[in-house]
Amino acid sequence: TCHIPFPFHNPKVTETATMMNAPFPNAQRMHYEGAASSSTGGGHRTMINEAIILPKISADDQVAQRDDEESNANATNMVLWRGNLVAEKEAMALRHVFDDMQDHFGHQRADPRVRFNANLVRPSRDGMWFGDLDFTYNINGEHCNLGYIGMDVCVDLCPKLVHKHGQLRLKNYGKSWVYVYLPQLTLDKFKSYVKTGTGWDVTNEGTVYDPNRNLVAIEAMLHHQPGQPKPSFWAVKDKDAPGDNMSFSRIGTVQEVNEHPHQQRVHRGVGIFSVSMEVEGSPNFKPTPRAGDEANLCFTLVSVRTWGVTDCVAPIVHAPNKWY
Repeated sequence: TCHIPFPFHNPKVTETATMMNAPFPNAQRMHYEGAASSSTGGGHRTMINEAIILPKISADDQVAQRDDEESNANATNMVLWRGNLVAEKEAMALRHVFDDMQDHFGHQRADPRVRFNANLVRPSRDGMWFGDLDFTYNINGEHCNLGYIGMDVCVDLCPKLVHKHGQLRLKNYGKSWVYVYLPQLTLDKFKSYVKTGTGWDVTNEGTVYDPNRNLVAIEAMLHHQPGQPKPSFWAVKDKDAPGDNMSFSRIGTVQEVNEHPHQQRVHRGVGIFSVSMEVEGSPNFKPTPRAGDEANLCFTLVSVRTWGVTDCVAPIVHAPNKWY
């Protein structure tokens, strides 16, 4: 039988950079993370650029680096996190999510200690209201806000049927968006956090359900425009290493990895996302969850860390005819 290909441990990771021409370990399968982070709910989002790769960061070096960064804090409690000047609490949350890989949603994980927040602030001419989800993590009693959330997922980099019967399908796949697969239970848990934190029920817009495996496919956006930091792709260096000593190598962006035939597989691991929300309303009146409306969610993949590939998930090869 095929086991669900989702990790369920919470390793603290050490990360190093490698050249793109190296395949994943055993031919199987971030100082840049590529999306906006936030230190204030509903406020301006700063772009985190983790692309400045340090040659090597060992577990001891990472602790020393954190001490050095915190010693450089200025009067407004700003610190450096991988070359980015951010608020001290935001740096704590970035380390918690990206470095220590804690409080993720996923298979056999404990319920994340995080609260969801949203503020619909951007009405459009057609009456749609938009906002970003912010996540407040409880880190050793400190409440830290961040614009990122992690989930155990499988990332589909398999080739797609671009044309079918003369019709263009799955345009710009692997460049501006990809499918990520996760258990229905994981998505239901995520939706319950949205409901608890914001009051909004969530639609199934942009998802595909596979009843054979009880998995859901999400259309995850990728930053790809000039000036936008693209999502990083990291591969585990030693699959047998203990969780606390697990290390990953950055082998490029998702778009770069997708161009290599030997990487065009379904990769299992952790995806880190920024999430936005849209709700139908009117330009003059801000919608509220009490009205009974539902919200659509848009996931943007900002970083991937993989444990390897899996053959237990059948990839989508063309645009599905039947949606949720």
